[in-house]
Amino acid sequence: MSENRKPLLGIVSKLPNGTALGNSGKTHCPLCLGLFKAPRLLPCLHTVCTTCLEQLEPFSVVDIRGGDSDTSSEGSIFQELKPRSLQSQIGILCPVCDAQVDLPMGGVKALTIDHLAVNDVMLESLRGEGQGLVCDLCNDREVEKRCQTCKANLCHFCCQAHRRQKKTTYHTMVDLKDLKGYSRIGKPILCPVHPAEELRLFCEFCDRPVCRDCVVGEHREHPCDFTSNVIHKHGDSVRELLKGTQPHVEALEEALAQINIMNSALQKRVEAVAADVQTFSEGYIKAIEEHRDKLLKQLEDIRIQKENSLQLQKAQLEQLLADMRTGVEFTEHLLTSGSDLEILITKGVVVERLRKLNKVQYSARPGVNDKIRFCPREKAGQCHGYEIYGTINTKEVDPAKCAFPIDIEKAKQTASFTLLCKDAAGEIMGRGGDNIQVAVLPKDKKDSPVRPMVQDNKDGTYYISYTPKEPGVYTVWVCVKEQHVQGSPFTVTVRRKHRPHPGVFHCCTFCSSGGQKTARCACGGTMPGGYLGCGHGHKGHPGRPHWSCCGKFNEKSECTWTGGQSASRSLLRTVAL
Repeated sequence: MSENRKPLLGIVSKLPNGTALGNSGKTHCPLCLGLFKAPRLLPCLHTVCTTCLEQLEPFSVVDIRGGDSDTSSEGSIFQELKPRSLQSQIGILCPVCDAQVDLPMGGVKALTIDHLAVNDVMLESLRGEGQGLVCDLCNDREVEKRCQTCKANLCHFCCQAHRRQKKTTYHTMVDLKDLKGYSRIGKPILCPVHPAEELRLFCEFCDRPVCRDCVVGEHREHPCDFTSNVIHKHGDSVRELLKGTQPHVEALEEALAQINIMNSALQKRVEAVAADVQTFSEGYIKAIEEHRDKLLKQLEDIRIQKENSLQLQKAQLEQLLADMRTGVEFTEHLLTSGSDLEILITKGVVVERLRKLNKVQYSARPGVNDKIRFCPREKAGQCHGYEIYGTINTKEVDPAKCAFPIDIEKAKQTASFTLLCKDAAGEIMGRGGDNIQVAVLPKDKKDSPVRPMVQDNKDGTYYISYTPKEPGVYTVWVCVKEQHVQGSPFTVTVRRKHRPHPGVFHCCTFCSSGGQKTARCACGGTMPGGYLGCGHGHKGHPGRPHWSCCGKFNEKSECTWTGGQSASRSLLRTVAL
């Protein structure tokens, strides 16, 4: 199908600029742009010259409609209906709307002639003083008159001959210039089967116009009537279809109007958003450029500061080196070249100078480092209302300055601490990303380490957690950049999980049990009268509040009752009122 459209596109491309297919008026062909010549009406109701249609490249399609084709043609009105079957069909594409047109058996010339277009072309030619019209009889000379009876355009010679014939002597002749005000001057429509006969009748059975000879021939038994008698019925049916179609035209026009309105609103909205984007991007670029300049200035200030520190340290070390060399050279010269008396005389000055030089404190390493890092993902605040990123960081973590708390942990409970990283000046790093290594090893089972978890808080602190499996002593290693932090490695004592008290914290068994004689207490006290528990001022009472289960005096202590055979079962019955 796409290959068959190439010739059509080629023809369209040859049209003059600004010319749209289907908009050349009722008298001009949309392809050749000239006045219609033998115009053919396509099923899509577009009209094209016969010659232009013949230039279109046809293509083959499979037609499953059989004889029920909707292609209207005068050449096929007497063809018998074929049974419904698959058959090859030749077609073309409408050059205006690109609709598929199935050609009848007779090809392009079998398509319906657009007689309205023929009439419009004739009127157009009359308005141009008859230019382009030729005689209908001789087809050679220009037209001068028109026979109103025959509806034929005649030249001067054929007009005289027309008047000399007996049958046409009394026909009415009219000059072409007198026909310019007419709306219809078309020729009579002749029968395609009987070219000498005019189509004046209509076959209701075949639903098509016929001539007089057709009625007495192939349409002998069909109900036929004059076109003037049946036009009202068929015209009304067409008008009914037109009434149903016109609302669609209005709806489509309204829809297109709404689309145009929406398209205009869309364009305006796009322009407004584009302006917002442009304004935002220009402001953002300006903020980024300003932040860039600020970072570069900060970097230059850092360079100057570090260079000045290095130059000062260099000058101090050079001066100290010069003093050292002077002392060493003078002393060596004295010891090698001086006499005993000279050495003894200058010994005091030399010794004092050398002692003073030896006491001078100096650093053999540069006082500053080259640790300058750009962190593009770190927030740098706002600039002109825009959130910007990128900071210059000169801090370097110092393991000796890092700190964390130490505490006694409990077995099978998650223990945690926070590592605080600082630089050499003791200031918090304020950022994350450092290499933190943590190891938790049992002192007696170093081959069974506890797996720690390290969480970077991104602010210079690291949350470290681990879960000891058994009580005992553990060694915890905390390293930053493969160096132990302050206090690492350290030991942690892990105890068993805290055991709650099953009894009650009371003043005595008599009070807590409500005077029950069988209630006991771990303190071992008893009362006269058969009371097995303790009481105020009686034998075995400790004299202060205690736990009934284990006898401990601290209310928040851990219970030491083991629940062995030595403990009485009635001890558990001690309850609080």
